[in-house]
Amino acid sequence: MVHGLRNLITHFIQLFFRVLAICNTVIPVTDNRNSIHYEAESPDEVTFVIAARELGFMLNGKKQTSITLHELEPIIGSMVYRTYKILSTLSFSSARKRMSVIVRTEECQLLLFCKGADSVIFSRLVKDGQTFEAATRDHVSKYSETGLRTMVVAYRVLSEQEFSVWHDEFLNATNIVSANREEMLELAAEKIERDLILLGATAVEDRLQKGVPDCVDKLAQAGIRIWVVTGDKLETAVNIGIASHLLRKDMKQIVVTLSALDNSVFTERDKEAHDKACNESVTRQLHEALNEVTSLEKRSISCSLVIDGSSLVYALSRDLEKSFFDLASGCASVICCRTSPKQKALITRLVKINTRKTTLAVGDGANDVGMLQEADIGVGISGVEGMQAVMSSDFAIAQFRYLENLLLVHGHWCYRRVAAMICYFFYKNITFGFSLFCFEVYTSFTAQPAYNDWYIAFYNVVFTSLPVIALGVFDKDVSSLLCLKYPMMHQDGVQNIFFSWPRILGWMINGVFSSIIIYYFASSSILNQAFRNDGRVAELGILGLTMYTCVVWIVNCQLALYFSYFNWIQHLFIWGSISLWYVFLVIYGFFPPVVSTSAYRVFLEAAAPSAIYWIVTVATVITALIPYFAYKAFQTTLYPKYNELVQIKQHENR
Repeated sequence: MVHGLRNLITHFIQLFFRVLAICNTVIPVTDNRNSIHYEAESPDEVTFVIAARELGFMLNGKKQTSITLHELEPIIGSMVYRTYKILSTLSFSSARKRMSVIVRTEECQLLLFCKGADSVIFSRLVKDGQTFEAATRDHVSKYSETGLRTMVVAYRVLSEQEFSVWHDEFLNATNIVSANREEMLELAAEKIERDLILLGATAVEDRLQKGVPDCVDKLAQAGIRIWVVTGDKLETAVNIGIASHLLRKDMKQIVVTLSALDNSVFTERDKEAHDKACNESVTRQLHEALNEVTSLEKRSISCSLVIDGSSLVYALSRDLEKSFFDLASGCASVICCRTSPKQKALITRLVKINTRKTTLAVGDGANDVGMLQEADIGVGISGVEGMQAVMSSDFAIAQFRYLENLLLVHGHWCYRRVAAMICYFFYKNITFGFSLFCFEVYTSFTAQPAYNDWYIAFYNVVFTSLPVIALGVFDKDVSSLLCLKYPMMHQDGVQNIFFSWPRILGWMINGVFSSIIIYYFASSSILNQAFRNDGRVAELGILGLTMYTCVVWIVNCQLALYFSYFNWIQHLFIWGSISLWYVFLVIYGFFPPVVSTSAYRVFLEAAAPSAIYWIVTVATVITALIPYFAYKAFQTTLYPKYNELVQIKQHENR
């Protein structure tokens, strides 16, 4: 009897590793040195195949219809080659949570090899195949509590007649072209993936990437709400939450799950009663948890919510989604485990619609594609999980910890740069355009042009374009180290500090004020008095040139005052743009009068020799810049923004 039990255990162990070596999507690749390495979409699959190889079941070759193993034969004590004919493959999906392969052995035996989530496999075991179920459940629970990713392995022996009937039905479902094709395939798979015999369970360590806990802490300090939506078991998800500092010891943990519901009292025909019982259970748990969170908030005790995928089916329904969102919003941390890709997308949509704030989703696998596309911003992590997430995202990073640089450093800089660029565009174009309006008022709207046609054409293209590019590329108020040291600066973007209506209107009013100063200083100082050396007064061409000179100087110097950071490129662009205006005047003034019209030698012969021209330019520029300079000094001294406090601290440290 002991010998028979030993043979049975040996047989199960062999089958266990055969399932790991055969039931997968791994492709063996032979290199130039005749060594085999494995490629697959999932790193877990490669891990299983390597584990089987190390214990004597080596995946040697794979074709579309067959697979070859170099496995240990215990009777003869040596390695032999065995070929298994692949008859059918039922692919893994997040909805099915399992994968099956039907093979024919060299002894013409039909076997179904299956691996998948414990909740799925345990419910499909035959009574005679539950020998190790209690021990396996205990092992799976212990593995999950230590943060390992688990999977259960089972098999089934098929008869020729049963397989033949099922295979015809499966082929019909595969070849059909209709809207319910997936449903028919699922029904066909359900008929064959039953009465399984349990072989054991696997556990894979999924270590957190370097820097994840610190990154989560920084994002939390920045005021970013973090929800974890994963397909792992509840115990594994909780362990990961603790390891990543998302769950803390001082938090009250609230768990919403249907694991306590006794499903054995419901038969297959009682689906409606089962759904009703589940819905009532989730409703009761949500309401009780919401009351508990409300009472704990009064005592300043933070809470964390952990909810599984089966409960989310009902929590995301139209009747309960409001209660679920209110509960999740009241918790400091939220972990949704055992979720499907569709549920991930639905949760993202729920947050986006109810908060009306910018949502960012981070994922690294094909299961995260729906979530990445549903979010306002999708960030894909490239790596061992494949490139599906990266191809579907807006940004791609190599590791999760780079997210803090993306959000807290580049996010802060880019928001400030873009906001400043837009406000500055309003300012410089209003300064230019409203000065024309003032001139038209002076000429009683006779359509007399204040500026030469080429002045107008080159304003946004040549004389004011490069400084704006320097602003959008190089400007930064604080260094990257200080952005990470003071994560709360991220709230500048959340609260829209740099792109609010008061700020936009302030820049527009500044532009109007500058244009009024430009026109009245120039017209009052130049017109109706001797301007040239021979005593002649200035004509409208000289007035337009003086006004335009002041505009170029003021809009570029205004940007120089705004800059918090200077490098040689910014200096080159600002002062180079102003110098380019004078070079243009000299060159354009030598063109024939038919081409240069009102600018014909007006700078060299009239403006440059006149002291009034230079005095007016200097006085106008200083007067137009004083309001912004005074406002900035007053605001920074009495009502500094958070980033300005950091700038002051940085200056004091230096």
